[in-house]
Order: sequence, then C-alpha cells, then structure tokens
Amino acid sequence: MQRPMQAFLPFFALVVLLGSAAASHADDPGALQFAVSFPPDRSSQPADGRILVLLSTDPGDEPRNQISFQPDSQIVLGVTVDGLKPGRTVLVGAQAVAWPIASLAKLPAGDYFVQALLNRYETFHRADGSVIKLAPDRGEGQHWNEAPGNWYSKPVKMHLDPAKPATIRISLKEEIPPLEMLPDTPYVRHIRIKSELLSAFWGRPMYLAAQVLVPFGFDQHPQARFPLMVFHGHFERELIDFRETAPDPELKPDYSKRFHLAGYNRIIQQEAYKNYQQWISPGFPRFLVANIQHANPFYDDSYAVNSANLGPYGDAINRELIPAIEKTFRGIGQGWARFTYGGSTGGWEALATQIFYPDDYNGAFAACPDPVTFSAFTVIDLYKDDNAFLLRGAHEHLERPAYRDYLGEIFATQRGVNRYELTLGDHGRSGEQYDIWQAVYGPEGPDGYPAAIFDKRTGRIDRRVADYWKEHYDLVEILRRNWGELGPKLRGKIHLYVGSADSYYLNDAVYLAEQLLDDLHDPPYEGEVDYGDRAEHCWNGDHGAPNAYSRLHYYTMYLQRILKRIEASAPAGADLQSWRY
Repeated sequence: MQRPMQAFLPFFALVVLLGSAAASHADDPGALQFAVSFPPDRSSQPADGRILVLLSTDPGDEPRNQISFQPDSQIVLGVTVDGLKPGRTVLVGAQAVAWPIASLAKLPAGDYFVQALLNRYETFHRADGSVIKLAPDRGEGQHWNEAPGNWYSKPVKMHLDPAKPATIRISLKEEIPPLEMLPDTPYVRHIRIKSELLSAFWGRPMYLAAQVLVPFGFDQHPQARFPLMVFHGHFERELIDFRETAPDPELKPDYSKRFHLAGYNRIIQQEAYKNYQQWISPGFPRFLVANIQHANPFYDDSYAVNSANLGPYGDAINRELIPAIEKTFRGIGQGWARFTYGGSTGGWEALATQIFYPDDYNGAFAACPDPVTFSAFTVIDLYKDDNAFLLRGAHEHLERPAYRDYLGEIFATQRGVNRYELTLGDHGRSGEQYDIWQAVYGPEGPDGYPAAIFDKRTGRIDRRVADYWKEHYDLVEILRRNWGELGPKLRGKIHLYVGSADSYYLNDAVYLAEQLLDDLHDPPYEGEVDYGDRAEHCWNGDHGAPNAYSRLHYYTMYLQRILKRIEASAPAGADLQSWRY
C-alpha cells in the first residue's frame, strides 16, 4: 500500500527572485501562472518528464518533501513536457492538474514557499513494440522528490494571489546528486545482478538487487548451507530494523502521528539493535534473509509477478535473483528451505509468489496484504460496482473512503487519492499505489501505457479491464479455479494476518479469502488466518505487542513456525544440521 514521502535535503529560506528564461509561447497576462525552464548549462538536450510546481505554507521543509495524499499535504501542480528545449519555458497555470486544491485559480491568496521540479523521463523501446516514456529508478526507489538526476529550483517565499495576474519564472538550476554505494557490514551484504529477462523486455539493461542478512558465524562456517527467508516489501535502501551499533544517544526525538508516539525514531533504533542482539545470540536459528530490491519505471517494486506492462519480474526474481543469492551466500537452494513473508504490498507479494511458484517455497506469511481479491479492492467491488469513487444510493451518492485512522476517522477518499496521483503523473506515471496496481494487474492500453481500470477524474470502472484483472491476478479467484492442482502443493503453506481496522480496508478482502479457504476440503488448506482486534495497518500476527513495535520484528516473527514446518516437511536426506551451529 501507500508509502510515505521521504525527506531528502534540508530546507533553505531564500529571497524572492526565481530566475528567468525565454518564454516558449506568449504568457497569459490575465492569470497567475508559472513559467518553468531549465538553463542550457544544465543540459544541451531537450528533456521529457513531469513538471511539478510546489507551493507550501510550512517553513519546516522544502515543498517537494511535503506532498502526500493526506490532509497535511501542501500544494502541487503537474504538467507533462515532451522535448522541452533548454531555455524554453512551459506554462503551469489554472489548466494544470492540481492537488489538493481544485486548480491554481482556487489558490487562497497568501504567502507561499515556491519551488519547481522536473521528474525526468527516459524513452523505453520495449520488446512488445511499445515506445513509452517513464521515470527510471535511479537507486532511490521511485521517489520523485529525491531521485538523482531530477532538476529543481530552490524554494523562494513570495505572495501569491490568483486575482492578481502574474507570470512567475522559475529556472531549474539544481540537480539531485547521485547516491553513494552502501558498504557491506559483517551481517548486511549486498548483491546486484543484471536481469537478462528484464533487459530483453525493456530494451535496455535492467537490474535486480537485494540486501542479504547473513547469520552469525557465516564466514567461520564455510561448509554450512542455509535456509532462505525472502522478505517482500517496499524498496528500502537501508535496513531500518537491523542495527549493528547501539542507538544514537544524541538522536533528537521525533513524533509519530501514525502511532501517537513521541521519540519513535529512537524506538526504531532501539528495536533494530535488539534484533541484531537476538540475531547473534547463542542458539538463535541461522537463516539467510533476502530483502529484495526490484524498483522499476512504474513503482518502488514490481509486485514480484510477471505482467504485461512491467515484464517478467516474477521469473526474473525467482529464476535469476534468488538462485544468485543462494549461490553467493550458500543457500540450500531447494523449495523446502525457502519461505516468503512481508506486509502490505509485501504481504500480497509473499502470497502471490507462493501461489505462482508453489513448488519453490514452503510457506508464505502474508501480513495486511494488498487486496487479495478484487471483489474487495479496498472498499470497491470491481466486478459489480460501476464507479470507484461513489457509493450510489437511491437518492444520494456518497464518496468512498480510502484511508482511515485507528478510530475510523476518514482522512482520504478514493477520488482524492487518485487526484493526487493524476497530478504527479498522467498515463499511470505517478509512481504511486493505484497506478502500480493498474500497471501490474492490467493489460497494456492502445497507447502502450497501462489500460486504466477506472477513469481517474470520474471514477467510472472499465469492466473489460476488471475481467482481465480477475483472470490473471485475483488471488482468491485463482485459488478457487485451480485448487485441484494447487491444493496439494499449498497445503499448510498459507498464513494470512490483518487488523480488523486496517487503515486501507484491506481486511475486507481477507474476510473473503478466509471464506474460500475454509470451504476447501480436497485437500483442506491447513493454513492460518488471524485478525488483530481493532488493529490498523499493518498488523502482522503479533497479539503481544502494538503495531508500532511488531512491524519492526519481521525478521524474527515467523521463525519458530518456519522451523516446525522444515522439521515436518523436509525430504529424507535434507540438510538439517550444517546450519544448526
């Protein structure tokens, strides 16, 4: 599900002038607008991408780090540019898509910090013949506000009033620098491979990577071979829940609005260090953990399946990356010794990987998974509803919710979240949640971009696209249709966990999954479905600790159940000893 925006650079309070450039066409003297350009010394070549003009009343950070789908979001305006030449301008005005205001014409008069950014696109010539423009991942996990190579301007405070005509010129003189390579540590190793499958599909080199957590004694026991736990989730450049040094006593405590906890950053460090201490303790099970990285031109991960718009990520991960990890880090390399787990997006991926590659894994632990059936696509039934945004009554239409807090108060609607995404990018190029669902689950559209499951302006659902989703990626429907074949391979392997107050209403789909699983008798599924009472996103099966803590314990959450599964299902002659030191 949704990812928080991440801060990149400190905020600068600057003077009013933004720079100037030659206009590409006549300005409208009767409106407030922004004329955005990049100087010839930034690049001599035309540029493609999404121009984002960012307006903020909050001096605490740069405007580019204050945009989200939630009520505290500052303002963003979006316009796509194709072949913008150096020194020429693109006008961003009342016609630009805007969030959370309706348009620039509706901007309340006042003082704002003004900034602009170009999320730069690359042209891809795919193997299916499509030529499309997308923002390639550049090592940051598809965050436009911190993607290396994106151009931006420094923030400037000024008074804006849409009732007073003005053309404000902004020159994108700054560039986000490249990221430094992260070094290996005694326990956190890195691996990166070129995927031949993905490179062939995308028409240029494409890579997969992973952070691999190796067990205590890994280097001292060269004969040992280890079971592998594959952790699915959003792109993480660094492991936040494993720390080999004591917490920083000088860390200034922050406040988590989500968990209503002061000093949550300190809690994260404390729990990460406890995880490390447990990892190296005597008698602790010795496993490999692979946190895979598969950011792509649409999102911060691929959903770990093959798809029409992203290409063969499922095969690339399971036939190229996982074998490379096991070869490099001495994995056992057999299905009985592999497990998948994760939460939210990672929960869906863990379950989907187990279903699509049933012999390759011995269990999936899926916490708060993204919708496992599109009969409950959060609060939408894509097969029966005609509109994703509106619940239609006899005489009243209600806006459908998209996000709630733990008390049930609604903080975002389906219409609002999709307006936010449309502002960040057209043709499904926002790099956000609904656009990646559309890209992964749907067919290619006639223009080469993903076919829309619903209109982002009106909410009207395309039933033909919904049928495609149902056939290919509705996990409950796939189990229902194919249980005769899949059942013997999945018996005892499916574990689902979700809070009954999940923030994104993901519990609704799990209810339907449980109904199906309980009705399966030939063979019975013999797995587990568990609910956290009143727990929000992302409850993972821990009844003894609140979400704020249990979400930091994924590396150890399921180990005892995994060990029991190995002991009960490992084939005769399996290596159950070399890794038990």
